[in-house]
Amino acid sequence: MNRSDLILKYSEYANLPKKKAEFIVDTVFELMKKALENNERIELRGFGSFVNKEYASYTGRNPRTGDAITVSPKRLPFFKVGKELKEMVDLKGE
Repeated sequence: MNRSDLILKYSEYANLPKKKAEFIVDTVFELMKKALENNERIELRGFGSFVNKEYASYTGRNPRTGDAITVSPKRLPFFKVGKELKEMVDLKGE
């Protein structure tokens, strides 16, 4: 499912005009992006949580030349699936 599919499904589910559904979906994603940008944790009970993980710098190798390079430290978003969602998906596979 992509963003357009989500907007269409939400529009049908909530019986809203497509433009209003698009505004709501975009607002939720924008607020989530801003929270992660501010290093805040996002927890959606029954679904999962988003947190930022910090990675220290390290020495890596350029795959093309084999030369050693320094990879700078970074912070990346990480999603951890919730117990209820994990169990629901697992049961659907049986």
